[in-house]
Amino acid sequence: MDPADAPVLNEEGCEEYRMRMVVLGNLVMLVWIALGTISCYFFNHVVAWVFLGAALLSVYVLLRRLVCVNCYYYGKRCAAGWGKLSALMFKQGRIEDFNDSIGTTLAPAIYGLLTLVPLVLGTIAAVRDFSPLKPVILTALLLVGIYSGLVSRKQSCARCKMSSFCKGSVAAAQ
Repeated sequence: MDPADAPVLNEEGCEEYRMRMVVLGNLVMLVWIALGTISCYFFNHVVAWVFLGAALLSVYVLLRRLVCVNCYYYGKRCAAGWGKLSALMFKQGRIEDFNDSIGTTLAPAIYGLLTLVPLVLGTIAAVRDFSPLKPVILTALLLVGIYSGLVSRKQSCARCKMSSFCKGSVAAAQ
């Protein structure tokens, strides 16, 4: 790689995120997955177990391998602590490969499906056999998905060292 093409870090970004943010980010992720699992359970209990397994595997293993190994925060506390998790499981990649990895393309699809699949299945279940709990869970799922995808992500990206070149960044500085 030509040194002129090397990624330029956002020097104002956090070296490591606060543990409070890491814990909050993971709690929100687990609530998101739990609400999705409950919504899928309304549809079918086997589908719920498949969703739960796929969601956990995708979020905590697959994306950590496909995205985090090439991130500046590999081995460090990013907004969700996944740089440290990735370092426990996988060998470090190259930061220059970050934007070209399949993970940066897959991540938005996976996170979108964490909300979309349970919303569709939960809505079908609610129409098929209504109970007051179903719309409450579906609304909570939608709100957590919006919070994670917009509010939390924007806050995390604004503080990220990678925000100046990450193609997935939603930081205002871009």
